[in-house]
Amino acid sequence: MAIIGGAAAVVLSGAVIAGSALAGTPAKSNGATDARTLASPGTITCPDVKSQLPAIPASAQAEVDRNLTLLQTQIQEANTRLRNTVGQGGPNFVQNAILGPLKDKRVSTIDRIALSIGRKGTKPTGLDALAPCALNAGGAAGANAGGGKASAPAAPGTGANQQSGGGTAAGSSSAAGTITCPDVASRLPAVPASAKAEVDRNLALLQTQIQEANTRLANTVGQGGPNFVNNAILGPLKDKRVSTIDRIALSIGRKGTKPTGLDALAACTLTK
Repeated sequence: MAIIGGAAAVVLSGAVIAGSALAGTPAKSNGATDARTLASPGTITCPDVKSQLPAIPASAQAEVDRNLTLLQTQIQEANTRLRNTVGQGGPNFVQNAILGPLKDKRVSTIDRIALSIGRKGTKPTGLDALAPCALNAGGAAGANAGGGKASAPAAPGTGANQQSGGGTAAGSSSAAGTITCPDVASRLPAVPASAKAEVDRNLALLQTQIQEANTRLANTVGQGGPNFVNNAILGPLKDKRVSTIDRIALSIGRKGTKPTGLDALAACTLTK
């Protein structure tokens, strides 16, 4: 079977959702097969997280289980999007619009798992390596719930001006319009000194994400159907922002009061 995407060979997550049979011809670049939407899309598979965890303190078990279930849900949603966007975008559509945002979500969820365990035990390290997933164009067998092993093994506030630091941002305008997003920096509480570097890094990442989304918007004019921008650009951008904003909140919460409700700032809009 051909494996398309970014995951290394590891035990697959219980979240392996069966897709349709392979059809179409994958494009190759520099010896690697690009992830692309096929006539029948295949299946997204992800590394197993549950089997890589250390002993879980009893007080953290419920939160860990909740996040393991969330990992399962994220892959189910990604496979649904994979099926619903067949034929959309260019050769990198699956990687940019589905696998990339899925990785971002998994990084955030896996980080919450590690933090939960670390509050009462030894925080596991290196789990971020389990975040990337792959597109198995040949389909795969069923899955176990709760992030367990899979039955099939795997081979290898809106404004129009740009502001630094994660403020209300927009890319350069074009015939395609401009993507603008709510300001995050102005909604944060006092940031502890020990968290400032990490918060600033993630605020800068929010800015980069919007710039990349606007570049993609300009470069894909005329592609896809009527829902292309929402499915391939705005949706993935929101997913990335949810993950990045969550990391900001977690950073502040480690040494201060974790801010709540910031997820409401994740969604962006297209202004023509």
